[in-house]
Amino acid sequence: MRTSGNTVLITGGGSGIGFELARQLQALGNTVIITGRDQARLDAAKKLLPQVHAFKSDVSDPKAIAALQKAVTKQFPALNVLVNNAGVMRKIDLHAGGDGLDDLTQEVAINLEGPIRMVQAFLPHLKAQPAAAIINVTSGLAFVPLPIAPVYCATKAGLRSYTQSLRVQLKRTAVGVFELAPPLTQTELLGTFDPQDMKGVPAMPVATLVKAAIRGLAKDQREICPASSNMLRWMGRLAPGLGLAMLSGSVDPMLDHAKA
Repeated sequence: MRTSGNTVLITGGGSGIGFELARQLQALGNTVIITGRDQARLDAAKKLLPQVHAFKSDVSDPKAIAALQKAVTKQFPALNVLVNNAGVMRKIDLHAGGDGLDDLTQEVAINLEGPIRMVQAFLPHLKAQPAAAIINVTSGLAFVPLPIAPVYCATKAGLRSYTQSLRVQLKRTAVGVFELAPPLTQTELLGTFDPQDMKGVPAMPVATLVKAAIRGLAKDQREICPASSNMLRWMGRLAPGLGLAMLSGSVDPMLDHAKA
């Protein structure tokens, strides 16, 4: 796909990978729109990137998505790229009590239901464009799960499966479907984790990740798996048990801490 001259909507664009995508895509000559639940983060992003357009919206809220679709397509009729990036990642001990069942599936509502609903809302508009793209941000953990983040990993595996099906269903349209599966990346997403949870796993700088993503898009690479994500992809195919064992080391400390 072309990487300039687009009108791009990025969910979760106020920080992390979404913000860096906005920064680099704007620098390449794209019109960039970001969304997010946190108005303060959107305001901070606007100060750093004054030409970016920001809309407060929550991908876990179907009514908010409908309002966003109406507002964005009216103001930006040339919108042709949707980046489903918004996501949360939590460390969850499944032994914990069962009185917070709604909260337990928070990641499902944001990471999986959100992109599915965003695609459904914006797909008619995207299909009407001469050339368009949907970019779903999954994770290297879609290939091999990190057991201390069970719901997050399940949502990313689900989003990967959905993305593959979407790509096949849209094969007769001008909408290209891409998957970006980041490795461990230096973003706020890891804020709730202890340093030992990711011990020995180097985190990729977010700017490096986004440069790799844009290179992949320019090459029309439908699955973009930088660095260790590519290793996890092959491990998930060839030695899934080994991969799971490698990522299971942080479970025992979590369980020991819960007993203390």
